[in-house]
Amino acid sequence: MKFIALSGTTDVTENFYVYECGSDLIVVDCGVGFPDQDMLGVDLVIPDFSYVKENASKLRGIIISHGHEDHLGALPFLLKDLPAQAGVKAPIYATKLVAGFIEDKFSEYGIKEQPVKVFDPEKDELTLGCFRVTPFRVAHSVPDGVGFSIDTPEGRIFHVSDYKFDWTPVDKRPFDVIKLASLASRGALATVSDCLGSTTPGYTESEREIEDRIQAIAEKAKGQVFFSTISSNISRIQQTLNVAQRLGRKVVFIGRSIEKKAEIARRLGYLSYPEWLVISPKQAGKVKNDQKIYIISGSYGQPGSALYRVALGEHSFLSIGENDTVVFSADPAPPGSKANVDFVVDKLIEANADVHYYDLQEDLHVSGHGSRKDIEMLFALTKPKYFIPIGGTIRYMHAYSKIAQGMGAKKSDVFELKAGDFVEFADGVGRRGGTVPVKNVLVDGLGIGDVGNVVLRDRKNLSKDGIVIAVIQGETVDLVSRGFVYESKNRQFLVGVGKLLVKELQRKKAVNSKVIKDIAVDFLERYFFDQTGRRPMILPVVIGT
Repeated sequence: MKFIALSGTTDVTENFYVYECGSDLIVVDCGVGFPDQDMLGVDLVIPDFSYVKENASKLRGIIISHGHEDHLGALPFLLKDLPAQAGVKAPIYATKLVAGFIEDKFSEYGIKEQPVKVFDPEKDELTLGCFRVTPFRVAHSVPDGVGFSIDTPEGRIFHVSDYKFDWTPVDKRPFDVIKLASLASRGALATVSDCLGSTTPGYTESEREIEDRIQAIAEKAKGQVFFSTISSNISRIQQTLNVAQRLGRKVVFIGRSIEKKAEIARRLGYLSYPEWLVISPKQAGKVKNDQKIYIISGSYGQPGSALYRVALGEHSFLSIGENDTVVFSADPAPPGSKANVDFVVDKLIEANADVHYYDLQEDLHVSGHGSRKDIEMLFALTKPKYFIPIGGTIRYMHAYSKIAQGMGAKKSDVFELKAGDFVEFADGVGRRGGTVPVKNVLVDGLGIGDVGNVVLRDRKNLSKDGIVIAVIQGETVDLVSRGFVYESKNRQFLVGVGKLLVKELQRKKAVNSKVIKDIAVDFLERYFFDQTGRRPMILPVVIGT
């Protein structure tokens, strides 16, 4: 039996794990990642599905732990990548709220006839080939999250993605410790679990504490209140609705992602509020500023998001100014988001708004990930023979290993896996196996996987040094600059360089198009670097040769 971490161990996103035994294979979670700042133009990063695609005939099911994008957002790409033979597109299993989010995502991508099978973590078990999966409730920052007890031919494995031991969650459904302890009483071969909080001391704070802090700020607000959190954080949205109801303020959802997630959550019974509380943006124009709260998308400063456009004064009907209050209830965790959200915060402050954000230490966000004591409690409850950290980075995996060793495990009992690494279990013994080849797959607009290191390097060069197009026709060269030097002020410089290139081509007696292009690129790159210290991309165009 193999556990394969195809991604999701050295990055806090792209969670995608495989359990394989004989002719059966199951996938746990299928999430997207977010591009680094140097991945110019890239929209998303997704796992490499090659291994699952090659073994599609073995795929018995895909089970999803909770409703965050880094655990379900890559499902449309996986389904489109799988062969279309009968029985290959294995069923997807999730709790009711998570299934609602998945089906909404499928509709965005035009995926039809792929229903999600809903399971009840209070009573259901799933039989997927040789695997028997028993879900149990966990607490996290989004409702309806679960962990999995996975019975394999080699023993029971507990797979617990993002979780914490929150005894007073907003949805009033805490971690089902009784069920977990009962399942663990029969022994555990391994625990595969979230390591992101392994460097944080103590227990992670309860979500309940946030509500009073939100209310304290809203009570003092003299004008409009803009509250921003990630769209899938239904618990935080519920808390803001509770505050608005107590203060007599109307609530307006702003931003497509917030509106859709809130609508799904309410339809399925995970958001509760009276009809009069939430009004449309059009109705909001008739309500006084000090009598409304906007729950608005853009907590990570995403360019083009509703809050981003408000901050820049570019929103079609919202504006912000003195006496208005903005509350960020999210940490800028995804790669590249800190710079974006810092920019938005600065713009809001410049507009004289009262901004409450992450750097002020007002505790307006609590992590959904268990801290050191939460991790210790999970280990104490499951008592596994082996430990596998997921959902973090190298340093978090290392700290997780130290926690396990502090509770009596040997270092060799903890498997810190990189992308593609797997663990093999045979006769109740776990040992590190080999590595499945994987790569980053980048999504750029409609293109999937067609952007690689060469393209990213070219984009980086273009963003730094620009481009020079060399139009070569006979004994004339015309140089066109974009992003390199300001053409109208440097026309003589470019004309002079063009004449030098003509002489170089004549000296080397270039006669065919390929040779001309090679000489042009080599000459211009060296000359421009010598003269300016910059390396623009050179694009030669040969006419009439």
